[in-house]
Amino acid sequence: MKFVVSSATLLSHLQAISRVINSKNALPILDCFLLDLKGNVLSLTAADNETRLETSVEVSNAEGESMLAVNAKNLLDPLRELPDQPLTIEINDETLEVYIYYHNGKYNFVGLKGDEYPQPKELKGDSSMTLTMDASILLDGINRTVFATADDELRPVMNGIYFDITADDVTFVASDGHKLVRVTNKSVKGEGRSSFILPKKPANLLKSLLPRENGQVEIKFDENNAYIQMANYMMICRFVEGRYPNYNSVIPKDNPNTVALDRLAFLAALKRVAVFSNPASSLIKLQLSDDKIVVSAQDIDFLTAAEETIPCQYGGKMMSIGFKAVFLIDILNNIPSIDVRLELSDPSRAGIILPVENEENEDMLTLLMPMMLND
Repeated sequence: MKFVVSSATLLSHLQAISRVINSKNALPILDCFLLDLKGNVLSLTAADNETRLETSVEVSNAEGESMLAVNAKNLLDPLRELPDQPLTIEINDETLEVYIYYHNGKYNFVGLKGDEYPQPKELKGDSSMTLTMDASILLDGINRTVFATADDELRPVMNGIYFDITADDVTFVASDGHKLVRVTNKSVKGEGRSSFILPKKPANLLKSLLPRENGQVEIKFDENNAYIQMANYMMICRFVEGRYPNYNSVIPKDNPNTVALDRLAFLAALKRVAVFSNPASSLIKLQLSDDKIVVSAQDIDFLTAAEETIPCQYGGKMMSIGFKAVFLIDILNNIPSIDVRLELSDPSRAGIILPVENEENEDMLTLLMPMMLND
C-alpha cells in the first residue's frame, strides 16, 4: 500500500480525532489510529471503549488497498514538527512496516493488523430513531449545558447531557444537583417521544468539532448507542444507561421576587467580590432591595471582606440569599444575553436565572441551589 498526502491536512484530521484516545488503555490497539485506504480516500479512526470518531482525507498516487493500526504518537508527534509538504507513506502489507518520506528525511516503524481493531456495534434497526438538526443548534445546546454536568460515580446518569425529544422540540438538560440548565429548541423536531443521555466525553468532543462544521447533523440512535454523522466526521458513542430524574419537578413555580440587571456588570462584580470569600465555601451574599443589589463576601479566618453595589430593577420584598460564587459565575458565563433576570421565592429555595432576551426558537432556564447564610 502506498499513497501521497498533505502533512497539514493529515495532521489536522488526526489531531481532531486523537482526543478520543485515552492516556491509558486496557487494549494496546486503542493507542492506535486505524488507517483504511480505499481508492483515493484514506479513512482515519480513533476510539476508546465507549466512543469512536471517524474521518477521511483525499490522497493521491494511491496504490493498493489495506487496513492498518498505527501508534498515535508515532504519527502525531513528528507531524506536529513538519512544515506543510507532501508526505509519501509506504506500508509493507506482509511485515506491517510503515515508511514515511518527507522532503529531507524519512522515518519508519511497525504497525498492527487493522482487522484486530474493535468494530462498532450496529444499531437495532427495529428500535432506532433519527434526529436531524443544524450543527450550530447542536453546538449551542452542548455549549450551554455541558458545564453543568456532574462527575458523580454514584449517579452516572448525571454525568451527561439529557436529550429530551418530542415531535415539537428538543430539550437539552444538565445538572449536578447544585445547578441545572434546561435549553429547549423549537426549531428541531423529533420523530416522536424519545430521550438519551450523551456522556460528557463525547459532548466535549462534539464541542471541539462542531465549530468547524456546516449544514445538518444526523443523529441515528437506539436505546444504547448513537451514530452522529457530521459533514467531515462520524462519531459513534455509547449512552449513559439509566433513567434521568424528572428535571421539571425541581424548578420552583411561584417566584414573586424578580430582579433584572446587566449580566456583564453582575458577572464582573461577582468575580471581584468572590476573591474575598472563604475558599472552602465560596459563599457570596446577595442583598436585594428596591433599586440595588449588594454583593458581599467575607472570610472570617483571614479577616478579609468585600462589598459592591449594583443598580437593578427589583420587584419584591427585601431579602438576602447566599450562593456559591463559582457556580453563579459559571451560569452567567454561559448565558448568551445582555441582561439577566433572577427569580427568587425565599432564601431556602432555588433561584432561577434567565436570559432577558432568548435566541430565536430557544428557551433557556438555569437554576441554582442557595447556600445557608450565617447571619
